[in-house]
Amino acid sequence: MPDQLEPFESLNVFGAELEPCSSDPVTGFFRDGCCNSCAEDHGSHTVCTVVTERFLEYSRFRGNDLSTPRPEFGFAGLKEGDSWCLCASRWLEAYEAGMAPKVNLQSTHGKALDIVALDKLKAHAIDLH
Repeated sequence: MPDQLEPFESLNVFGAELEPCSSDPVTGFFRDGCCNSCAEDHGSHTVCTVVTERFLEYSRFRGNDLSTPRPEFGFAGLKEGDSWCLCASRWLEAYEAGMAPKVNLQSTHGKALDIVALDKLKAHAIDLH
C-alpha cells in the first residue's frame, strides 16, 4: 500500500511546476507554503485563493472560521488580502453561492481539477494575462 502522506506531483492546473501560495501566513496541507496535496488530504487543500472579508464571513457562517486566531494551532487567523490554500469543495461551494475568492492559478494544484472545472477557476483568476 502506498504511503498516504506521499505528496502528489507538484503541478499546477496547467501542468507546470506549482508555484508557492503563501509563506505569511504559511499555508498548505503540509504547511509548506504551497497547495500540495496527498491521498490523506481528504479536503483537497489545493486552491490558492486571496481571501476577502466577504468570503471570510461566508466561510465562518458555513462553519469554517478562518479569521479567528487559534494560537494553540499556530494559526493567527486570516484577514482580507491573505493568500490561503482552500479546500477545492469549499471554493466550489462559495463559487455556487456567489462568494468565491480570487484564485492564483499558477499556485493552484492540478488536483483541484478533480473537483472544480478549470473555466470556473479561470473566471476568478488574478494571474491570467
